Amino acid sequence: MTCRRRFSFGFVFPDCPRLIERKWVNQCTLAMISRLYSVSVIELLIFSSEIAMRPFKKRLPKGNFKLFPRGIRKAQFNQNEAHTVPRVPSKPRRGIYLLPNAFTTAALFCGFYAIVMAMNRRFDQAAWAVFIAMILDSLDGRVARMTNTQSEFGAQYDSLSDMISFGAAPGLVMYEWSLRGMGKLGWLAAFVYCAGAALRLARFNTNIAVVDKRYFQGLPSPAAAALVVGFILLMEDLGYVGIDLSWSAWVVTLFAGLTMVTNVPFYSFKDVNMRKTVPFIAPFLIVLGYVVVSYDPPKVLFGLFVLYGLSGYIVLIWRWRNGRPISIVQTSHESDDEK
Repeated sequence: MTCRRRFSFGFVFPDCPRLIERKWVNQCTLAMISRLYSVSVIELLIFSSEIAMRPFKKRLPKGNFKLFPRGIRKAQFNQNEAHTVPRVPSKPRRGIYLLPNAFTTAALFCGFYAIVMAMNRRFDQAAWAVFIAMILDSLDGRVARMTNTQSEFGAQYDSLSDMISFGAAPGLVMYEWSLRGMGKLGWLAAFVYCAGAALRLARFNTNIAVVDKRYFQGLPSPAAAALVVGFILLMEDLGYVGIDLSWSAWVVTLFAGLTMVTNVPFYSFKDVNMRKTVPFIAPFLIVLGYVVVSYDPPKVLFGLFVLYGLSGYIVLIWRWRNGRPISIVQTSHESDDEK
């Protein structure tokens, strides 16, 4: 019994049961095994008969070896799938919106066209190109808000387009029209205007969250460009030559460039609600404004932007006389007073 138990557990001769089961052991081999382990041949035969009574399982080929049965394997797969971390959806590809950026590109084209026309000494067309760029620049932001297509790319692209259309283009047009004959003073005044436009746009992008929405901090670059090219358009319409108005052009250019970087508040018209109902006379006043501008565009446009350029200083003096903060950057003290 002890020997049979030792054989059954395979501690002494583990290959013996398998050899007996497959009938690869003859009588001589049984006699040799019995002498080696002091076991009688009869006990080995009884042990081999017990092994023969066991059900024989066919061995699968090497290529079809499976670690688990099909049911266990399927259950384990479902269990692992349940415990896996949910897959994070891939981020959509970042693109740009076509409609608002198309208006921005058109404004950029108008600024570049104004530079080309100034090189060809066609200053009236250069001035009108800047005015058209103003209209397109006022539309791209509104179109983006109406169609819910705002993006950081659009904001940065709009700033670069404004730098060309309302910074470089008006300065170069004014230099080619009148400031070229002044030498160093002429191109320095044009540079001051371009630098003022760049600083004005950079400050607008950084202070957009802290500035009172009702006012602009400094003269907006489109209004400054309209002031410069409006002066050229008016003088061209009156028949004056740019070289004869060098000092006047120099003063207008410096005034526009320096006013852009001041803290003078200019009304932004952003609190005007276009979706609110208006009296019946409002559309009539709009039509009347179109008629006045169409009657003599150079005089009317330049006069309007001169009034707007001076309005900021009037608001500044009014706030100073009433004891209100001159800066339009919102603070907790100012917001509490306005409430």
